[in-house]
Amino acid sequence: MPSGGARRVAERGGQPDKDQQEQDEGHGNERREEERREHENEGLRARLDRLSNALDAQGEGDKASDAAKTGRDGGSPGTIGNAMGLAFRVLSEFVAAVIVGGLIGWWIDRVAGTTPAFLVTFLLMGAAAGIWNVYRIAIKTPGSEG
Repeated sequence: MPSGGARRVAERGGQPDKDQQEQDEGHGNERREEERREHENEGLRARLDRLSNALDAQGEGDKASDAAKTGRDGGSPGTIGNAMGLAFRVLSEFVAAVIVGGLIGWWIDRVAGTTPAFLVTFLLMGAAAGIWNVYRIAIKTPGSEG
């Protein structure tokens, strides 16, 4: 049994139907459009692969240069954090020593009923103790505990 398109061709005396020709041309255009899109997609995939490889290579180069920089500087990525931690420790040691010395001197002055002689004396002793603590922290080797 002839198909619908062949039946129309036979009814028109062997000449193809214009609607059928337009449909066939439309399918041909669709196929060409799909092929063009696939070709573009392949080009885009290839470009994406090249860019990904370039980014990977650049990332590895950055890691290598970071490692070289850290080796030259003698520190690690957490060096700034370590330095800030040490600075806060030094500051707190000094301030605590001065405050404790001042409080002890004030308490002795209050109990003894004297002028701020003990306050000044113990305040200076607290400052000296604070400086001594900072010095002890400064002379420690970087890898030692305590």
